[in-house]
Amino acid sequence: MGYHVEVERTDDGGYVARNGRGAEIRFGTKDGADFTPVELLLAALGGCNIVTVEPLTAQRGHRLARLAAVLEAEKVKPNRLGSITMTYDVTLPPDDAEAEPVFRAVAERVHERHCTVSTALREQTTVDVEIPGTLTA
Repeated sequence: MGYHVEVERTDDGGYVARNGRGAEIRFGTKDGADFTPVELLLAALGGCNIVTVEPLTAQRGHRLARLAAVLEAEKVKPNRLGSITMTYDVTLPPDDAEAEPVFRAVAERVHERHCTVSTALREQTTVDVEIPGTLTA
């Protein structure tokens, strides 16, 4: 499965990313922007884990009452993040003693093997940048 996203500067000085299905998200780098690019990276990491954990725990008969996560990171250099911490915020279903061990096992497995974003960050996926030889005026 391939992914295709287009990103461009907007007339108001912000930026927009669009996928092939027509969805878009606006972001920026200045104070007051809805999201910065780094915050979008953190959202992608948390989202990838949660959208994978949720159906796997539910398929095992343990629908979590609440499933959320908080992601935090600090810049350690102007162009480098330190470690990212993702902390789950989970409310277990009442009267389900098996929900917690199932959730823990699934969440660990998802992060280690199933979340594409986790894997890409952990394995330092290669990013190739192409600049065309001829630019338009």
